[in-house]
Amino acid sequence: MRKIAAIAVVAVLMFIFAVYTAMNLPPSPSPILKDNYRILFFHLPSAIGSFFAFTVTMAASILYLIKRDYRYDLIAKNFAVAGFYLITAALISGSIWANVAWGAFWNWDPRETAVLITWFVYAAYHALRQSIDAPDDRARISAIYSIFAYVTIPFSYFSSQIFFSLHPKVESISLEIGMPLGIAITSFILLVVVYAAINYRLDRFEEVILNE
Repeated sequence: MRKIAAIAVVAVLMFIFAVYTAMNLPPSPSPILKDNYRILFFHLPSAIGSFFAFTVTMAASILYLIKRDYRYDLIAKNFAVAGFYLITAALISGSIWANVAWGAFWNWDPRETAVLITWFVYAAYHALRQSIDAPDDRARISAIYSIFAYVTIPFSYFSSQIFFSLHPKVESISLEIGMPLGIAITSFILLVVVYAAINYRLDRFEEVILNE
């Protein structure tokens, strides 16, 4: 538990540093964006953090189906919860960006729409888990579902390249922006791991109590 706490402290400090650095960057030369571009330092880490979490969910689901070890089901579930929180944050922050940059909170842009589809797919994953009482059936069916659900992740990522999209396409980025952005992304990934690890331990503890 001390390792988890240490990682959490490091992640929080990294994010604080990233935010502080981002807030001291010069305003955007665009008269529309000005200081509003700073939401990028929350939006992008949220999106990438959710993709990371759902990738772990998919990998743990495959391992569960291979080994039938209930621990992998718990890992898949807890990373999926963390990913769902972050993709919700990405949707909200993306809508705020869209309102500033494009004049409306929602434009049915391919990237926006693809991420919304991903949100619904993983909302259904959690609803599915809640609807199945038998632990073995819940773990097996949820694992199979999450493997197919993962298709939405690369689709969300490449949607702005496959279709015409207003979503910004970044080909290069300055070190001044890239450094704090990279630190923010790393901090969110670490926080995902911390959240999933804590809840995994709580689930295991609950198991022990119920089996006594």
